[in-house]
Amino acid sequence: MTKLTVLASSLVVLSACGGEDVEGEDSQAITIGATAGPYSDMVSVAIQPGLEEKGYDVEIQEFSDYVYPNQALAEEEIEANLFQHSIYLEDFSEENDLDLTGLITVPTAPMGIYSEDYDDIDNIEEGAEMAIPNDPTNAARAFLMLEDAGLIEFEDGIDELTVSTNDISSNPLELDFVELEAAQLPRQVGSSELTAVPGNFALGAEMDLLTALELEDMPDQYRNVVAVRTEDEGSQLANDIVEIIESEEFEAVIDEDFEGFGKPEWME
Repeated sequence: MTKLTVLASSLVVLSACGGEDVEGEDSQAITIGATAGPYSDMVSVAIQPGLEEKGYDVEIQEFSDYVYPNQALAEEEIEANLFQHSIYLEDFSEENDLDLTGLITVPTAPMGIYSEDYDDIDNIEEGAEMAIPNDPTNAARAFLMLEDAGLIEFEDGIDELTVSTNDISSNPLELDFVELEAAQLPRQVGSSELTAVPGNFALGAEMDLLTALELEDMPDQYRNVVAVRTEDEGSQLANDIVEIIESEEFEAVIDEDFEGFGKPEWME
């Protein structure tokens, strides 16, 4: 779990000192958007310092919703954002006719199974109530996590991105699934015997990721990406962001300050 303080305000702009770049030119002022919490923290401690060393004058704009960060990016109010996985980015861009691109995948807080009734997956009893997200994307992630934990099985040939209760072929413990809004799930821990909580909501509720009975081994499609306008995908800024995230210094910060975050395949 991130050791950094989660900022409570819905919109805060943090300014960093500028300077000259490595070639002696005037610094380039840029703004990176992120949702308040672990991903704005990730930008400020793991990405911003590297950009400053390259001569950028960096501002971080924090958002409290999942709509405006992409609109702000498309409207050139910011140069990049970090808050969403690639599936959301692709769907949002298509639905709103935006030309945005995922630049690189970053470590992401995984969904976990939390319980105050059990301290081990193997101790779960028959008929236990299992609270899961009610939206299709997060529900599919919860079911795949349960499959990885050996608690349920699916029919062959399922689509992992849309799997639902209808695809379950075996539920030996007869788990009783209850669907709730994802934001409500942290408060459900202790009320249901088992609760699947998405990582961003777990961290928002100051839950320790490492206390989960099981953490998902999420596909990279569900890991967050740094997004830019498609026209800027090959820009110097985009190349510099990728270089910084692929650096040993970035991974060291992740290991120190973002315990429990699942790393993308390229980092393994």
